[in-house]
Amino acid sequence: MSSYSALATFADPAAGMTVSATTGSGFVIRYDTDASDERAGPSPNESLLAALAACASMDVASILRKKRQVPDAYEIAVTGERAEEHPRVYTSIVVEHRVTGDVDAEAVRRAVELSATRYCPVNAALSKGVRVEHRYRLARDAQDDEAVSALVVVTGPG
Repeated sequence: MSSYSALATFADPAAGMTVSATTGSGFVIRYDTDASDERAGPSPNESLLAALAACASMDVASILRKKRQVPDAYEIAVTGERAEEHPRVYTSIVVEHRVTGDVDAEAVRRAVELSATRYCPVNAALSKGVRVEHRYRLARDAQDDEAVSALVVVTGPG
């Protein structure tokens, strides 16, 4: 079993909400609240979506390389809806993999499916309580009017 750790420290406990979190591997991430006028970093909620994007994209890129499918460009967009009531948890998340280049659509679909259902631990953790929709968009080039878009899988409750 792997073990991870983090330590969060307030920049100024008497004022503001800026927190520096140091990971067990020594990386520092600076967080702030959504309500701050002068934000010093992302909110923890934004970071959850960013972590999901990073985790899923690393999986998909690795799987595509193994399949010898090399896109010209690849990005992932993650959006989430949150409840109005506290603790304002995410109620739904959409993950869209945007792939450009001469790549096989089935290879992209399968890579997204494997990431969502088997490899990405961030998705697995979030899916315990949140509906996560995984999609892809495949375009041959930046001006492709006939890009292919498809829903791959939905993880999480109902």
